[in-house]
Formats: sequence, C-alpha cells, structure tokens
Amino acid sequence: MRGILAVAALSLLLAAPARAAGDPAVAVLQATLQARGLYAAAVDGLRGPATNAAVRTAQRRAGLAVDGIVGPRTRRALRLRPLGSRPLRAGLVGTDVLALQFALAWHGFPSGTFDGGFGAHTGAAVRRFQSFAGLAADGIAGSATLAALRAAPLRVPFSLARPLQGPVTDRFGPRGSRFHTGIDIPAPSGTGVVAAAPGRVAYAGWLPGGWGLLVAVAHRNGTRTLYAHLSRVEVHVGERVQAGWQVGRVGATGDATGPHLHFEVRVRGAAVDPLPSLA
Repeated sequence: MRGILAVAALSLLLAAPARAAGDPAVAVLQATLQARGLYAAAVDGLRGPATNAAVRTAQRRAGLAVDGIVGPRTRRALRLRPLGSRPLRAGLVGTDVLALQFALAWHGFPSGTFDGGFGAHTGAAVRRFQSFAGLAADGIAGSATLAALRAAPLRVPFSLARPLQGPVTDRFGPRGSRFHTGIDIPAPSGTGVVAAAPGRVAYAGWLPGGWGLLVAVAHRNGTRTLYAHLSRVEVHVGERVQAGWQVGRVGATGDATGPHLHFEVRVRGAAVDPLPSLA
C-alpha cells in the first residue's frame, strides 16, 4: 500500500548548489577555445579562471595585447560572429548559430547537438520557442526572437519537494555536445521515488526515446514534473497525488548507464532547472 513518505531536505554537504543559466556568448567562446586545444574545462557558459586563462593564451598566440578581454581584435582572431549580427535561418552555419543553439537550450528548447549548423532540429526548436514566447513561428531567428531569448529563463513557479534523497550528480545544462534538461540522482534500484508537488498523473508507463519507464505529473501553472528510468511505476493516469506520495521506484530503464532518477520539470513545455526550487 502506498503511503505518504516524509521528504527531508538534504544537508548542505550533499545538496548540489543551484547554478545560474550560462551566457550563450561565453559558451561559444569556451567551445571555440576548446576546439583550438586551449580550454579543457566544461562548456557551461560561466566565465571563470579557466576561460580567462584560455583567452589570454589565445591572445598571446595571436600577437595581441594579453588583457583577457574579448574585444573586436580578439573576436576576429577567434573568428567569433556575435549573435544578432544577422537573422538566422535554415542552412546558415557559424558561431552565432552555435550561440542561438545554446540560448534555446537554456530557455528549455534544446535543438539536439551543439554543432553551429542551422538544420532541421534547430529550426524546430526555434519554432517551439517562438510559439512559447507568443511570436510568429516562422523558424527564423530575427530581432524579436533574439530579444525574447535575452530575457531570463523561466523558473519553477512554486517550491518542490525532493523526489529522492541523494546528491545530484548531473545537473541541468550542457553535457558534452548536447544539453541535459533535468537533474540525475543516483540510488539503488528499487528505491522509492516520490511526487515533488501535488497534481494529477498525466503519463505512467514506457516512453520511447530513451526515457524508459516514466511518470509525468501535471501541476498548476502549466507545470509538469517527470520521473524517468524507473524500474517500476506505482501510479496510474488520472490519479491524484500529493507531495511525498510514492509514484515509482528507481531503475535503469531506457537510455541509462546505471540506476538513477532523471528528474525534469517543464513549464508550459519549456524545460526548467529544478534545483533552485527544490526544498
């Protein structure tokens, strides 16, 4: 019989700190420096000491003033075309397209691989974001679309209980050449997974595309929480649940290398970082 489980907050030593959304321009800079063998850290859009050191090395190699500032001469040396320098549409390639792909992903509409090419997946992501933002969904990233992408990404509109005790090992953000749209929490197979907020079960079962066994719970304000890679589903579609009620058990179904929970939040269809809202 399913009962209400107590969900305690993790200690500060175990809790993963919230991470600000990355700057697409910084992410492109990091990717460019990485391609030149000058930067070995994560492409996360957050400028820190490793990025600054790589910029100075690039400037030194190009015979420029070594000031760590990415000004016009440094941009030319690195062949960086800034986002907004031209409307972006199908068939274009460049660092501005790469910046667009990063911006779309951080707003919850990833386009697949970060490759700097405006192909079908990028076009589909642009149209999804335009519809989300109330713009004409023409698939062209012009001034209105880019202005909407400069706004801060959405946050979850209410607090969430932790669906599973344990440290977060993989957070929301770039992961290699793709974007991770949720957080991963490892745990032994069979560990109980609980609902993060009150709502109604919208999906319960196998979902193709690498998700495996998945439960989706619909909440207020157009928000859904998703619990993926489960070994067992313990709710049914249409059932009402409360925060802390068990909805399934940890597994490694679908595209998973080991038992863990992939926890994701969507607000009006956009993937949103869950960490800042977890109690």
